[in-house]
Amino acid sequence: MLGSVVQVHLSPPPIPVRRIVIRSVGIAILAAAALVSAGVAFAQLRSIPEDAKRGHLRYVKETIVEIDGEPARLTPGAQIRNTDNRILLPSALPQDSLLVKYVTDTGGMVHRVWILTQEEAAKPDKKQ
Repeated sequence: MLGSVVQVHLSPPPIPVRRIVIRSVGIAILAAAALVSAGVAFAQLRSIPEDAKRGHLRYVKETIVEIDGEPARLTPGAQIRNTDNRILLPSALPQDSLLVKYVTDTGGMVHRVWILTQEEAAKPDKKQ
């Protein structure tokens, strides 16, 4: 005796596509707005130490830079920040010299560098 085989094909439940699309677009807009406002807030949190020295920096090679024409070495882990406060690799610096403020470590190696904006460059250094 052979048993009968019955196959039942059930269709998947309907998906409300319109709601999903609207929700996804709304989430994407909110995420983009959050990223833009976070970028603006991050750029405003730029604090250059009072004891930072002013000079003209030019990249030479590898970990060697020139500050006011004198060769200087970057420390391991040195940070060079552009005008948007983002970290740059030394090799990404332009060939021209840049007006910067910098801090050295106890051995005289350059540890932190901030490329100055026009507003920062216009401000006079504080007397020490």
